[in-house]
Amino acid sequence: MQMPKTLGDLRTSRFYDVLVRHRSVKDELRENLISKLQRGDKIFPGIVGYDDTVIPRIVNAILSRHNFILLGLRGQAKSRILREIVDLLDEWLPVMRGCEINDNPFDPICKACKLLVAESGEQAAVSFVPRSSRYVEKLATPDVTIADLIGDIDPIKAARGGHILSDELTIHYGLLPRANRGVFAINELPDLAGKVQVGLFNIMQEGDVQIKGYPIRLPLDVMLVFSANPEDYTARGKIITPLKDRIGSEVTTHYPTTVEDGMDITRQEAWLDRDGSAIFVPEFIARVIEQIAFEARKDQRVDKRSGVSQRLPISLIENVVSNAERRRLLAHEKKAVPRISDVYAAQSAMTGKLELEYEGEQQGAGRVTLDLIKAAVGTVFDGYFGHIDCSKIVSFFSEGGALRLTELDSSDLCLHTLRRVSGLLETAAQSGLADGRDPAATVSACELILEGLYARKKISRSEERGYSSAKQEPREYGFESLNRSRRVN
Repeated sequence: MQMPKTLGDLRTSRFYDVLVRHRSVKDELRENLISKLQRGDKIFPGIVGYDDTVIPRIVNAILSRHNFILLGLRGQAKSRILREIVDLLDEWLPVMRGCEINDNPFDPICKACKLLVAESGEQAAVSFVPRSSRYVEKLATPDVTIADLIGDIDPIKAARGGHILSDELTIHYGLLPRANRGVFAINELPDLAGKVQVGLFNIMQEGDVQIKGYPIRLPLDVMLVFSANPEDYTARGKIITPLKDRIGSEVTTHYPTTVEDGMDITRQEAWLDRDGSAIFVPEFIARVIEQIAFEARKDQRVDKRSGVSQRLPISLIENVVSNAERRRLLAHEKKAVPRISDVYAAQSAMTGKLELEYEGEQQGAGRVTLDLIKAAVGTVFDGYFGHIDCSKIVSFFSEGGALRLTELDSSDLCLHTLRRVSGLLETAAQSGLADGRDPAATVSACELILEGLYARKKISRSEERGYSSAKQEPREYGFESLNRSRRVN
C-alpha cells in the first residue's frame, strides 16, 4: 500500500480519523488488546506458565489504561513481557518527518514541528514509524540523571542554529520524550536515584514533563512500565513511596509452578540445535535438569530472597548437551545422547547461579550442587521406577558385583559393561525408556537406574563413578549416646 508522504495526503488517508480524534497510546493498546481477546489470539506468545496468573493481571492493567510494574525475582521473564507489549501497538504510526519525539502531524507539540507546519502547510512531510521503534527501554543504574530521562539544554544545537540558549529549539530531548506515543520501560526501577524517580511524577500524574531551564511543558503521550525485584536483597535502593502510589497496577511474577512448565520454557530458550549435529535429549534427562532448579528453590542452603533463575536449567541443559557432544566427537559416534554423568560434568553451569546462605557457604557451592543433582535424580527415578522391582540389580551389587563407568566411555563400551548387571537392561526396557535398539539411549536409561538407586541409598558410588554394594551408615556417637552407654555399664 502506498503510504502518504505529506500532511495533505495523510488527511485523505485511512489514518486521518485515528489521528484527529487524539487516541492516546493507552487507548491504542486497549483497543488492539480487545480485538485480540475477541479473536481468541494468544496474548504474549512465548510466555509459558503465566496464563492463569500473571497475564490476566497485565491484561486488566492495560484494559484499565494503567501504568504498571512487574515485581519478581531474577529470571522470571519480566523484561521479555515488557518487550512484547509493543505487539499490541498499531503496525505503523504517522509522525512528522525528522521529529525526535514522534509528533502527531495534526497536533504537534515541539516547536520545530509547529514551525514546519506553519511554513509548509499541507506540503509538510510525514513519515511512518513501525511498532518495533515505539518501544524505548532503559536499564536503571545509579548514574542515570534527569537529563538522561527528560532532557537538557544543548549548547551545540544553539551554536549551530544561531539560537539563544532560552530558545526551545536548543532542547536535547531525553529518552522519555523520545518515547512519545509509545511505550517507555525502566528495568530495575529501585536502582534509580530517589531524585530521578521524583522526575517521573509529572508524566505519571499530569501527563507532561518539564525540561530543565525552559518555561514549557511537553504534554507527552506515553505508556510507562517498570520492572523490579520484590525485595531489596542487594541493598541497591528502593522505590520511593510517592512513585509507587502513582503506579496503577502492581503485578507479581513467579517461577514455573510445575516441572512440565519449566521444561517447556527451557526447551524453548535453550540452544540445542547444534548446526545439524545428531542430538537426542531423553525426556528423563530434561526432567532431571528441571528438577534441579525446583530442588534448589526449596533447599535451605540457597537464599530464597535471591531466587534461582530459570537461566540455571537453560544453561545447564546446554552444557549437558555439549558434554554429550564432546563424547560423541571423541568416540566417533553418530549421535549424542546425554546421560546423568553429563549432568554432573556440567556443574559449572550451576555454581555461579546460586546465592548461598551461611550453611551453604560453609559447605561450598560444589557440594551443594552435587546434593541438588542427587536429590533431583532420586525424585525423577521414583517417578519412572517407583512401581518397578529393582531387587535383582541391588542383589548383584550386594553379592559383591561392581562396575565402573566414565563420562567419556562410548555407548558400545558402556553397554558391554552394563550387561554384566543382572536385570539392569530388562528393567530399563520395562520402564519404556529404552528398547535395546539404540545403544546410546539404553546406556542413558541404565545410568538413570544406577544413579537413582544410589540416590535412594540402595547401592554405593565412588567419586570415580564406580558402583558397588550399599555401605552401612556410620553410627554417630553424640552426647546422648555416650551417656546412654555409660548408664548401661
